[in-house]
Amino acid sequence: MTEVASPCIKQCKLDDSRRYCTGCLRTLDEITGWYSASNAQKQAALDRIASLRQPLLVRQLHCTQCGSAFACGTGGRQGGCWCADLPPLASPASASGDCLCPACLHLAAASR
Repeated sequence: MTEVASPCIKQCKLDDSRRYCTGCLRTLDEITGWYSASNAQKQAALDRIASLRQPLLVRQLHCTQCGSAFACGTGGRQGGCWCADLPPLASPASASGDCLCPACLHLAAASR
């Protein structure tokens, strides 16, 4: 079986939260566990990274925590969703698929 190659682009720098690499977009856990991870785990990381690079449709959602309406898929520094500018968190989305609004997600990120 062919080993899944590392997405490292040799531009290693952790983001301000020190949770992911701004070069390859892997989380610190994905980086440190890459060589012991299974091919399925590596492919899941690559799929997550690829989804970050896909253009998003702008959607109007409601915050699962406070209920306020917000736009998802725009406003980020690199053209994607504003939430991509925050450190990765465990998925805050509820069963309905809606996420937290900017204010609630910033609070969640700050409390970690």
